[in-house]
Amino acid sequence: MSRPNLDRRQFLSLAAASAAATALPAFAAPAASFEFLYITDCHIQPELDAVHGTDMAMRRAREIHADFAIQGGDHVFDALAVPASRASSLYDLYAKTEQDLGLKVHHTIGNHDVFGIYPASGTPPTDPLYGKKMFADRFGPTWYSFDHKGVHFIVLDSIGITADHNYEARIDADQLAWLAADLAKQSAGSPIIVSTHIPLVTALSSYTVQPPNAKNYGFVNGPAAIKLFEGHNVLAVLQGHTHVNERVEWHGVPYITSGAVCGNWWKGTRMGTPEGFTVVTIANGKLTTRYETSGFKTIAPDNT
Repeated sequence: MSRPNLDRRQFLSLAAASAAATALPAFAAPAASFEFLYITDCHIQPELDAVHGTDMAMRRAREIHADFAIQGGDHVFDALAVPASRASSLYDLYAKTEQDLGLKVHHTIGNHDVFGIYPASGTPPTDPLYGKKMFADRFGPTWYSFDHKGVHFIVLDSIGITADHNYEARIDADQLAWLAADLAKQSAGSPIIVSTHIPLVTALSSYTVQPPNAKNYGFVNGPAAIKLFEGHNVLAVLQGHTHVNERVEWHGVPYITSGAVCGNWWKGTRMGTPEGFTVVTIANGKLTTRYETSGFKTIAPDNT
């Protein structure tokens, strides 16, 4: 087939139109519809029938037929203050129960997943698995991103280890720099979902008495991370740690905290939130959630 002849005026007109089109921002293609699971705060341990309870949640979650799962942190209870043998056995218990889920799982580090930083552990900082190394050895990097069906997912490490052998809610400088660069790579309008264990935004202090370690519920540098979300299409920031269902919208971004697999640390419901997990649906460029309960019944009720 022969190409049509173009005069100079037609050629210049088409060239100008092509240049203008090239200069327009590249908007991301709409995301496909799908579901994934946000399963957080398993706090698995041999005590309190927690292995059975976690297994119940995993088997119930498997019935959803989601594309994948994000674990929102606190896989185990507790690696902070125990020897390596105990911490390793807890991670083994979690790994066995996760198999019943039958899905790809992306892992978020939680404070109780950090190994040996409390003095009671008796673990020196020179131990090869000290701090976040045990988690990384099991699951990989503590902060990273991935893409699924047109949605960009960012998993943050919200646990800062302090000089006094404790932890605080903090995103370190290297991670903030990475986060800024990762967000900058996204096309205009590209849908983004973030996972962080300790909430960046929460109203928890408005309806509950804060514990003695209340600093662990408030970010040291949360505003710095939140500022980076501005100008991006963040569909939601998914959070754990508090074990309550909560949705707070700040500057147009929903901060959605999920109830816990362990409920009130395996002692019943947590402020009215039963043991369970969150199902996240993406459809028509929108994000919605629903909470699914596992049906676990505590053997040591303490509903507070």
